[in-house]
Amino acid sequence: MLPTISTIPLRHMASGDVLSLQVYKFIGAQPGKKVYIQSNLHGAEIAGNAVIYQLIEFLQTINETDLSGEIWLVPVCNPISTNVRSHVFSSGRFCSYEGKDWNRIFWDYEKHADDLLAFAKSQINFELEVVRKNYLSQIQEKFAQILEKINSSSGVPYTERFSYRLQSLCLDADYLIDLHSHTNQGLNYLYLFPNREESAKHFLLEFGIQFDFCDEDGFDKAFIQPWLALEQYFKQLGREIRFDIEAWTLELGTGMQMNPDSVKKGLRGVKNYLAHKGVLRISGFPLKESASYEMSLKPRSQMKRYYAPTGGMIQSRVELGSSVKAGERLYQILNFNKEGKLPTVIDVSAEQDGLVYDISANQAVNEGELVLGIIE
Repeated sequence: MLPTISTIPLRHMASGDVLSLQVYKFIGAQPGKKVYIQSNLHGAEIAGNAVIYQLIEFLQTINETDLSGEIWLVPVCNPISTNVRSHVFSSGRFCSYEGKDWNRIFWDYEKHADDLLAFAKSQINFELEVVRKNYLSQIQEKFAQILEKINSSSGVPYTERFSYRLQSLCLDADYLIDLHSHTNQGLNYLYLFPNREESAKHFLLEFGIQFDFCDEDGFDKAFIQPWLALEQYFKQLGREIRFDIEAWTLELGTGMQMNPDSVKKGLRGVKNYLAHKGVLRISGFPLKESASYEMSLKPRSQMKRYYAPTGGMIQSRVELGSSVKAGERLYQILNFNKEGKLPTVIDVSAEQDGLVYDISANQAVNEGELVLGIIE
């Protein structure tokens, strides 16, 4: 099966060059769900590109009858951030012109909806698919107003243009998968939203971090939050519903690296998830172990980041993936002062038990910079 490939102009540069997105669309023989998968929203987080490349290679080996619905693949989805360099380092976490995090700029319909409770009341007796269709129409109608603003004489900042372009590709999707890595050195895990725990285990990652609160306009959250909100309004009215709409962010290891293990786990998880959802009918999937797989789930509120209490050099730091106990030393700071005194070594200890899931790449820190992260 060969994809339909479309190139979408994204940004016209002062040099005359045009940055673009490229979308690979695999369309199955039978109608079904729409899956949207993207990678490299943050510049240093490149492992997801290898996952998408291998998915493209794999999907070319199967028949149209093995796919129900369609899969849209968008590698290198943010060329501006991917191309950012500072000496030998790739950063690209923030828009350098506007100072915004590239994954905190997306449009959330819930914040713009007129009255979701009234809408839920109007749909209370309708079939679930009818509710979904009607709600999606409302979302798309409101979303279309953004384009009017973009095309106005005054225009909008680039981050608004960019977010509109990406969201226009996935607004009607059923399943969204955003492939990330850590900016620093990190483990492989999954971000998930409430009431989607059963599907989460099909990615077969070591653990998942569940949003027990989220006030940020991230790509995954902006996609699924309107549907989660509507589910809650129906619950208030006495009707339990669950839309088959899901959003996931996979954190695949360390930034600036195409770690083979992270790529392998990402590819395996995506294929296994899509097989469980009935999108793919392929040999060997779903994997047998996924039926009894136990993913360790942690609420996001239990994530604890440790910042340097003073400037200096990090030494004797615990390893990534270590389990630590409260009171145990996490690292030392070799502190050079400018007060006519000898250098000192400062011990920093864990405030709680937990797993070290994230550590800084740079072991020279200024006061207040990230050293490591622990999940309780």
